[in-house]
Formats: sequence, C-alpha cells, structure tokens
Amino acid sequence: MSGRATGRSRRIAALLLAAACAFPLVACGSGATLVTAPSTTPADPARPSPGSAGEPVGLAWFPLRGTPAPQGATPHPSLGVKIDNHPEARPQIALNRADIVFEELVEGGLTRYLAVWHSDVPPEIGPVRSVRPMDPDLITPFGGMIAYSGGQDQFVEMMLAAPVENLVFDFDDTGLFARADERPGPHDVILDAGEAMRRFASLPAPPVQFAYGTADPLAAPALAAAPTSRIDLPFSEGSPRSWEWDPAASAWVRSQDGAPDVEASGERVRATNVVTLKVGVEWPYGDVPRTVVVGTGEAWVSVAGRSAHGTWSKDSPGAPFVLTGEDGTPLRLAPGTTWVELVPAPNSVTFAP
Repeated sequence: MSGRATGRSRRIAALLLAAACAFPLVACGSGATLVTAPSTTPADPARPSPGSAGEPVGLAWFPLRGTPAPQGATPHPSLGVKIDNHPEARPQIALNRADIVFEELVEGGLTRYLAVWHSDVPPEIGPVRSVRPMDPDLITPFGGMIAYSGGQDQFVEMMLAAPVENLVFDFDDTGLFARADERPGPHDVILDAGEAMRRFASLPAPPVQFAYGTADPLAAPALAAAPTSRIDLPFSEGSPRSWEWDPAASAWVRSQDGAPDVEASGERVRATNVVTLKVGVEWPYGDVPRTVVVGTGEAWVSVAGRSAHGTWSKDSPGAPFVLTGEDGTPLRLAPGTTWVELVPAPNSVTFAP
C-alpha cells in the first residue's frame, strides 16, 4: 500500500469517528444523513494527503440504524409492515433485515410486530397481519409506507388518517400481496416489498428516530449501566419473551415461548440494541388492547451486554421516542438494528447479570 493510500485511510477513519459522535445532532431529510468535516490534521511529510487543507469530505448515514451508507445510495422511504407473531405464523420472513421492530401486546395475550425496513429492504416480507389502534402513533414519525392486511373498520380508518402511504391487502388488486401456499391461513399473506419500494420511491426518507453513539454507548460511569446476560419480558402470562447476550455474535439473540426464535432464513432472531419501555395499556375496544405510546415512562437501553435505566417520552403521534438516562443525558444506541419492547405496566422486567 502506498503512503498516499495510508494517509487517506487514516483521515477517513478519523472523520468516521468524529461523524459518528456528531450523528445524533444532525437532522435527516433524505435517504441518508450527510456530514461534512474539514481536515485539520497536519499532513505527514512522508505520507502526503490528497487534496488541499480544509477539503470537505461527505459521509452518509442510514437514519434508522446510524450505520454508514454506501456512497451514492439513493434516498428512498421506509416501509413499515404489521408482522404476525402467532405460533402458526412463525418463522417470519426477513425480521433480521429490519432496522427497527416494535413488539406490542394484542388480544389473547399474544404479541404482534410493527417492523420498519429502510437500509436493507428484502424482496419479500411476511406474514402480514391486521392493524391495531396504537399503530398510527408508532408509524407516523417514520413517514413512508405502512403495509397491513386490514383490521377492524375503526382501526383501518385511524391508520388511513395517518400521514403515511397505506398498503392494504384487503383493498389491493395490483399484486402487491400474495398468499403463500405452504403457510396456513390467515398467517399466509406475503408482501412484495421490492415492488412496494419501486412504486413509492419518490416518498421522503425517514428522519432519525434515536440518538446513536459508539459501539459501546453505555460505557460512561454516569449512566450506571449494569452487566446483563439475559432480559425477560413478561407481556402476558404463559407467553414469555427473552433476549440473551451472545458475545461471539456481538448481538442479543431472542427466544419466545421457551424456545430459540428463528426466522425463515434459519438464523436466530437478533438485535444490536434492545430498548425496553414500560407502557400503559387501555381497553376502550373490548378485547383489543391499546398500548399508550404518547406520554412518558420507565425505559432501559441494553447494548453490548449491559443495560442502563432511564425514562422515555413521546410528545405527540408524530414525534419520535426520546430516551434519557438517570443522569439527564441522552441514552444513545449503538449503530445497528433495534428492537423496541412495549411491555405493559406493571409487569416486571428482569435483567439478569
């Protein structure tokens, strides 16, 4: 490798580190956040730097992961999908490729997902299920699209009123959805995600939803992060969910109903960040619960084998969640994928050391 190439690598590495720290302060209005930073490092006479002093370098970031985007990446919208989590709906398709996944309580003590894809959109996603009353408050901050397979009329009307593009299986006659013969109904609706992205490519890209830091954002002593090997999440009796820290994979791996959670690719479901929010649950619709996600409550951020306690707040349906540590500073996530666990209060979440 030449001296010129080595000098450039050092400059780019330094700029990547500086930009990663600055990322949470930058608003994103396109497919990636652009950060320009001048070079202030004196040139090494033995390793001359290309370009003149003060030359700006552009760096692009995926707003829903905080990870670098390939040079020349085309801005595009996010795609939210209601994903079935009934036992007969498993394994789901492409969960590990989602940027952010929300898990919410639904009727019968089961859970369902609202997953959002942006940086890595697969050809197909599913199985797709019906919308619930809290979903407009969850998807509105992202903009883009929301795909689902209908639902009660009142819930569908609530979603249609949200400022997002609705892709509804019950209304579709254009081939965006299909039923998979190998899956039992009604857990068999599959979305052609690639076609959805092509049709609605002109929609705006999503803004940043969380603050991101380093790969170990909870290292500051003031955050009082505790070592964590396992997280147990009691959504309801008889329906346990858990995450375990896997040092070899540098990821949290998921189990539910007492068994490893595996997606259709054969991979264990995993995440870089697990965000646990204690939320209220209302019952104005009979047996269908409504998770309350506008307000404030207890929060935990779990990253890199440790967890920090704090609070969450969300000021309006269109606002993102804000995570704050006990010391009053932002709770930052590591760049990567995130699961947000909306655990009903007063259920007790357990973090095992």
